[in-house]
Amino acid sequence: MSDRDAAFAAYFAARSDAMRGTAYLLCGDWHRAEDLVQSTFTKLYLAWNRASRHEVLDAYVRQILLRTFLDERRRGWWRRERVNAEATERAVTAESPEERLVLLRALTDVPPRQRAVLVLRYWEDLSVEETASLLQCTPGTVKSQAARGLDTLRRLLAPTLAATGRQFDE
Repeated sequence: MSDRDAAFAAYFAARSDAMRGTAYLLCGDWHRAEDLVQSTFTKLYLAWNRASRHEVLDAYVRQILLRTFLDERRRGWWRRERVNAEATERAVTAESPEERLVLLRALTDVPPRQRAVLVLRYWEDLSVEETASLLQCTPGTVKSQAARGLDTLRRLLAPTLAATGRQFDE
């Protein structure tokens, strides 16, 4: 195995699970998340020699993942090939797994661009500026998409929250 391949394999082993989690939050399906991660790391492998600044590699890979997700949505592949079966869930450590699943399901109904902003801002804990850089938009766009995405989530979660007597926490 060459040094190039060994370095790539080490990076893949260290970061693929985290990217798979992010991909799942974007698409809401573990199998599709796996496909997104595979496509992302394939693209990274092809550009591995050009990815000379390894200190910002996570941001670069996250950007590839995000663009791959958004590009697939634009092409309409998702609409033609969408599987209706429930996605298999892996164990979570949250206090209420049921609430987490409800939130993750609602997140899949948020429009892709808003979902991307929500995932990057609130799951990946990126700043407005970092999110804007990844999405190649202005910080104002990130703020407005985040506000719209949160409004959409509130609307989607309202029936569930009303049934349990809880309110949406910001």
